Amino acid sequence: MAELKFTDQNFEDEVLKSEGPVLVDFWAVWCGPCQMLGPVMEELAEEVKDAKVGKLNVDENRMIAGKYGIMSIPTVLVFKGGEISQTLVGVRAKQDYLDAIEGAR
Repeated sequence: MAELKFTDQNFEDEVLKSEGPVLVDFWAVWCGPCQMLGPVMEELAEEVKDAKVGKLNVDENRMIAGKYGIMSIPTVLVFKGGEISQTLVGVRAKQDYLDAIEGAR
């Protein structure tokens, strides 16, 4: 599955109402570590078939970023049943994200 683009407008339908786990990468264009994490998120989106993987640009979607108190980026939130099941701040190993998705199944 291709990496998804989450926004203030589609967040409820795509993330909160999703049947399966959803990994959301909160990022910004100007953020160096976010750029490093980008290829990892693309790989995860292609490899993980039973979960959604996508990005939310914090500069363009301030409402959702504010709602979840995103103060540092990159921050990755994993949602299950509309609730946060795990929070990962900073650039982590790919396996950490796979483990977080697995924990939300």
